[in-house]
Amino acid sequence: MNETFREKLYQQAKEWVVEAGTTIREKINDPLTISTKSDRNDLVTTMDKDTEYFFMTNIKRTYPDHFIISEEGYGDELQSLGGTVWIIDPIDGTMNFVHQKRNFAISVGIYQDGIGEIGLIYDVMADELYSAKRGEGAFKNNMALSPLPEQKSLYDSILGLNHFWLCENRLVEEKVIQELVRTVRGSRTFGSAALEFAYVAEGIMDGYMTMGLAPWDIAAGIVIVNETRGRTTDAFGGSLNLLQKSSVLTCNPAIQEQIVNEYMIKGRK
Repeated sequence: MNETFREKLYQQAKEWVVEAGTTIREKINDPLTISTKSDRNDLVTTMDKDTEYFFMTNIKRTYPDHFIISEEGYGDELQSLGGTVWIIDPIDGTMNFVHQKRNFAISVGIYQDGIGEIGLIYDVMADELYSAKRGEGAFKNNMALSPLPEQKSLYDSILGLNHFWLCENRLVEEKVIQELVRTVRGSRTFGSAALEFAYVAEGIMDGYMTMGLAPWDIAAGIVIVNETRGRTTDAFGGSLNLLQKSSVLTCNPAIQEQIVNEYMIKGRK
């Protein structure tokens, strides 16, 4: 992807993200139709679907040769990441959107032949846009984010962690994760994977780990974290496939190997 086209694509995607976010804010108190998908905690609303439809129609009209991977059913059925692929979560953190009316985000990642070129995460209610273009750094609104520090102790780290890790689960012994939580300075959970990626990139969290995320949850965040020298793998240090769900660890590289080797691999079932 040449730089001129990437800049044009970035500006267009940014415009659509902000427009979609403005619509959500304007309608935040309107009545919602809420339904469930895989289970009672997997919520979807008319706003999720309408927002995804907004992106789909604009992308297909403006860039008919581009592909879409998205959460609510308007995307393409893809077997590879060849070509230009938009990976979209119209509302990441739908439970927060329904219950709190805050702490949710629009997440848009644009990949070219499997390489993340553009990442946009928009904290809608805070009106804060995290963005990155490959090789050009990451930003929060118009402020450049600093590279993550090269020296970081796990003991002084804040780790974003889904609380299900602390219960009996299919991936890792819960007592090992409980030990990890006792080791770090603190643990947090925000209920939006996109925002937790953004917080790692910003350096206000040092890592985020979760059991199972879909491509649309992480695609934009990977691009943004990469631009602050962060590292993203599965929870056991392996590479990610953006065509399937996976466990995820995104963090400051200074603590990545310690988390993987001393906790995740040690406790793996």
